[in-house]
Amino acid sequence: MSRPRPRNDEAGIVAVPSTAPTAPTVSAAPEAATPGPSARALAPLYAAGFTTAFGAHSIAAGLGAESGGIGLGLLTFGVLLALYDVAEVILKPVFGSLSDRIGAKPVIVAGLAGFALASLVGTLGTAPLVIGIARLGQGAAASAFSPASSAAVARLAGPAAAGSHFGKYGSWKGLGYVLGPLLGAGLIWAGGFPALFLSMAVISAAAAVWVAIAMPRLPVLPRRRYTVADLLRQSTERSFLVPTLSLAAATGALGVAVGFLPLLGSSLHLPLIASMAVVAVLALASTLIQPLAGRLRDTGRITSSAGMALGLAMVAAGIALLAAVPVPATLYVAAVAIGCGIGIATPLGFAHLASTTPAERMGRTMGSAEIGREMGDAGGPLIVGAIATAASLAAGLWTLALLVAGAALLAGILLRRGSGDVAD
Repeated sequence: MSRPRPRNDEAGIVAVPSTAPTAPTVSAAPEAATPGPSARALAPLYAAGFTTAFGAHSIAAGLGAESGGIGLGLLTFGVLLALYDVAEVILKPVFGSLSDRIGAKPVIVAGLAGFALASLVGTLGTAPLVIGIARLGQGAAASAFSPASSAAVARLAGPAAAGSHFGKYGSWKGLGYVLGPLLGAGLIWAGGFPALFLSMAVISAAAAVWVAIAMPRLPVLPRRRYTVADLLRQSTERSFLVPTLSLAAATGALGVAVGFLPLLGSSLHLPLIASMAVVAVLALASTLIQPLAGRLRDTGRITSSAGMALGLAMVAAGIALLAAVPVPATLYVAAVAIGCGIGIATPLGFAHLASTTPAERMGRTMGSAEIGREMGDAGGPLIVGAIATAASLAAGLWTLALLVAGAALLAGILLRRGSGDVAD
């Protein structure tokens, strides 16, 4: 599904709403001539992405490394990992649509403030119930500011530069993945999980203030009414389903890796910092490759279908290596392969969604796409945890590797050339 190029005010360059009652017209100027958004406009959005990654994955990695110390079985561990994403699966489309109606900025600010409040709940103790309530509250808050931030990046960047800017956005989230496990290990060592949750409250509150001050208010665009048939058609198009499937597979693998890599390290008698550093290696690989993958897409040197298929194949290979040879050296090799694969597939999936969605319903599309993404993030740990409980951890990892490999095959086959992506 192709879309016309938005005007500069739709791209967030000039934050003055149009009074015209009709839909925007297509400009004759080429996409490459559209000036890019300022760093000041995008920086608070990068901070929001960093916040959710740092908060969610430092806690998840800490749970994996400290599961024995706080009395978690494999199934309980998988449930605690999944709670964050269960809330997001339910609420992201709601808040994505809300951001289309009232604007992205107020939704992002309110979500970050809610994340800070939920994090304060986690300072009350280390019982699984307390951690579960805090994780559920953080997931509900992230379901507000995450799709709104993605929609804002898409509108600020425009379709021709969507890959580059989503690469940078994902890179900052990757930085949160890198620092989260490492700083999380230090905070848990110094003050346990309450200290880690307190740091989350401070970081998210600071990000909320920054967004409120620095992010431009994007104009709310006129929207047409959609019938149920329209919504069904939009949600079953290949340009939506294929990148959503790729995001789900990549995020499911990430959710498993963040929790189970430290768990594997702990079972191999690695120190706490070494166990959590495996996740940091994965995140660093993803952080470094995402901007490159985005630029290659924008310059037409890689297509969305080929890039997503390649990235998911690398993820599947890394997971299979963990299942086949669980030794300390392969933990780090697998982490690099999984991180690079996620770093390739993720920005290309988001960029394809951004380039094939009209700006006036960008929030709803991003929120709906993240249903699949968060179902992967919730389902991955649950599948691996349940199979590990019934059989073995290796069996759970082999199952996930096969599922991700299947998603790679579908991404390479089903996403047709000319489906609206500038590189396709």
